[in-house]
Amino acid sequence: MGMDKFKIDNHKLIYHIPRIHDWLEGKDIYPIYIEVGVHSGCNHRCLFCAFDFLRYSADSLQLDCFRKFVDNAAEKGVKSILLSGEGEPLLHQDITEVVSFAKGKGIDMALATNGVMLTKDKLQKLLPNLTWLKVSLDAADRKTYAHIHGTKKEDFDAVIVNLKEAVRIRNKNKYECTIGAQLLLISENYKEVLRFTKIMRDLGIDYAVIKPYSHHPSSQNTVNFSLDYKKTIYLEKRLNKYSDNSFQVIFRRQAMEGVNTVKPYKNCYGLSFATHITAGGDVYPCNFFVGKKEFLFGNIYQESFSQIWEGSRRKNIRDKIRLQQDINKCRSSCRLDRINRYLWELKNPNSHVNFI
Repeated sequence: MGMDKFKIDNHKLIYHIPRIHDWLEGKDIYPIYIEVGVHSGCNHRCLFCAFDFLRYSADSLQLDCFRKFVDNAAEKGVKSILLSGEGEPLLHQDITEVVSFAKGKGIDMALATNGVMLTKDKLQKLLPNLTWLKVSLDAADRKTYAHIHGTKKEDFDAVIVNLKEAVRIRNKNKYECTIGAQLLLISENYKEVLRFTKIMRDLGIDYAVIKPYSHHPSSQNTVNFSLDYKKTIYLEKRLNKYSDNSFQVIFRRQAMEGVNTVKPYKNCYGLSFATHITAGGDVYPCNFFVGKKEFLFGNIYQESFSQIWEGSRRKNIRDKIRLQQDINKCRSSCRLDRINRYLWELKNPNSHVNFI
């Protein structure tokens, strides 16, 4: 097995025992983690885009609204925010202020980006305030990259330059931000995995993630993602040789084994610990429900986050999902999958658990 000190292919709930205890006691807890789509427009048109059905509307979450939300979220015990969501977060005109404000309120911040707009100026302002930065590259050469990302070949070169600069600035200033890159494994880039990993290692970043494609049921892409992930497991051993004390290859084996398999749990308990906010301010249970208005908790332009979270509408939707949602119709191997496996076992222990 390869190293994964960041537990990217697992969950981190074991570090939040008090919140888990409250949940087990039946309390209506606040989430630990929130994914926020600060901008819904995008400068790329990736083959695998999960949110293509939203038509890249270019909503941008206003800074004042974000500040009010963060003030409230921090007060209620939210621990982390990932800026990702429906589009490219670096298109937000106040992205550096968004990150620095939330960090100043004690919330751990992370940014997932295609990396094209990671200019030196942005990096100097972002890196001091980020826990981690991850770039989706998904290829080892310009041609494949341009095809997969629906963009020009020069963008590949720009991202490589930007990653080098990110490492240089981070190292020079001794910032603690972890820098990683991602390859979403599909048939178009399958043969480039080893080359991609070597390029990433040579850049001096901290890790490279190889992960499976997880289809969003609302996505309109028509690409044939027919790669059998069970037959790609052999890659893990080959990739491990690139890992050392300064660079990790994180081959998401558990996620790959979870694709298109029956889930070993019947409820999504993870929805108590995480949630999703769109660039338009809509609060949804998770990204699976984005755009489905019957599952809309509320909007942070119209109500405070605590009013939404403690309101009857969210609780009714939560109960509806628990009672009616077929868990196997959700995204396979989603972000909450490992969390749900853990929580399901806590809720449904076997008769031998006292024999430790």
